[in-house]
Amino acid sequence: MRADATQVVERDVALPGGLTLRCREAGAGPRRVVLLHGFPEAAFVWDATMRALAGQASCLAPNLRGYAGSSAPLEEAAYRPQALIDELASLIEALGAPLDLLVAHDWGGALAWGLAARRPELLRRLLVVNAPHPAAFLRELRDNPAQQAASAYMNFLARDDAEALLKENDFGRLFDLLERSGAAGWLDAAMRARYRRVWQHGLAGPLAYYRASPLRPGEALRGMQLPDALVEVHVPTWVLWGERDQALLPGLLEGLGRWVPRLEVERVADASHWIVHEQPVRVVAAVRRALATPV
Repeated sequence: MRADATQVVERDVALPGGLTLRCREAGAGPRRVVLLHGFPEAAFVWDATMRALAGQASCLAPNLRGYAGSSAPLEEAAYRPQALIDELASLIEALGAPLDLLVAHDWGGALAWGLAARRPELLRRLLVVNAPHPAAFLRELRDNPAQQAASAYMNFLARDDAEALLKENDFGRLFDLLERSGAAGWLDAAMRARYRRVWQHGLAGPLAYYRASPLRPGEALRGMQLPDALVEVHVPTWVLWGERDQALLPGLLEGLGRWVPRLEVERVADASHWIVHEQPVRVVAAVRRALATPV
């Protein structure tokens, strides 16, 4: 056991097939928590959360497949939902299942919804932060013009030239993405440097998630169906949602109980998609509340 459980350390976790995930971890408590980041971030965004939980939980945050330091296969098929969910399942099995809590934001949340539906035995609780349930996302992308417009950026990120364009002007478009909700006081010079170091490892892997995803605006969604049996989540689930999210609109929360019967939703009116940075105390409180709830 480390003398200082609040210290965040880094290690590689080996998985089947010769794959590895670069992970950050902290804490020495009796509970086990895994935290998943989204685009265009990396595991470091969970450092403050893990330190705050250090006395309560052993926390691990991986850089997802394709992100800095983790395995980054070249083929697009490696970034399809099932392949990513299988890798997450392998990580949890390597750590020792079931987890006490899986916490996930953005793309990490997309994987977490899929894992909880398909492999519920791997986790006791789920906390999703601004990441749409796949069935709700399909409905809104197909039927809601406002969500179609808000998600149009996904088609840009799926373009062949997206990586080159995002690298222009010192990653100007990516920093704009982080600041889209207005002045981002948390995005200071030090935080910009951390993002820049992650992006300098390459963007091909992170962008492959968008190219491989079946859920993005377009005519292909018209005939798509997701049977309830494939997307129902029966583990106790909490959703923390910043309502100022300009990419993922609050309509994505409507009717969520159809697929997630054991659900609690906390809406945060004054937070955006980047609530993990904007309101870290609220995020930690949500994690603690989930961990304290009997299952």
